[in-house]
Amino acid sequence: MTTVRLPLFPLNSVLFPGLVLPLNVFEERYRAMMRELLKTPDEEQRLFAVVAIRDGLEVAPSAPGLPDPTSQPEQGPAAGFGDDPLKAFHAVGCVADAATIRERADGGFEVLATGTTRVRLHSVDASGAFLTAEVEELPEEPGEEAGTLAAGVLRAFRAYQKRLAGARERSLSTGAELPDDPSVVSYLVAAAAVLDTPTKQRLLEAPDTAARLRDELKLLRAETAIIRNLPSLPATDLTRGTTSLN
Repeated sequence: MTTVRLPLFPLNSVLFPGLVLPLNVFEERYRAMMRELLKTPDEEQRLFAVVAIRDGLEVAPSAPGLPDPTSQPEQGPAAGFGDDPLKAFHAVGCVADAATIRERADGGFEVLATGTTRVRLHSVDASGAFLTAEVEELPEEPGEEAGTLAAGVLRAFRAYQKRLAGARERSLSTGAELPDDPSVVSYLVAAAAVLDTPTKQRLLEAPDTAARLRDELKLLRAETAIIRNLPSLPATDLTRGTTSLN
């Protein structure tokens, strides 16, 4: 088993390989992380790990809380994640490559990163200015019949998009080409579908591409049937444009 230590950025969402992640960085612990990443030469990748939060707060409290209004908010890199941060996060995350890190006048950062590979968390260190984690890369195995499943998922995804667009009374964007690589299809659909975080996390953790595609095929058919029967759903931005794989 080979592991590496990377800065850790917990979020209330799931990042998939190939998907673009824009970040507005304003907390000091993550500002410190970005300042450290900027020390990496331009010709090298500026990598950090993104994990979905299982139990905790994405943004640490910044004011006295309840029931004691005089209590002071928790400080430090693990603020909001309890005594054992490892337990606060899902075990599988995704490495992000920060292609753009731009510092603002207020000291915050605007970051544009892209998911690269899945990783499993082994430990979390909160001794520094920001969280770091020991992670192990998870290979993406194709599984059986991934190509055939990908074609079926794309057909189901198109039907799902059309139903979703109809429920929103919007026109569906049709200019973008959908990919044909099974793993790329599986990640794109997982990111673009309107699913809750636990479901997206389950898709990220799938043992191989074929297993993820089989799960997505069931989910898309179920969600399409729900939309057909319940056309008045809360508006989302998913039908305004396409998901960028960069």
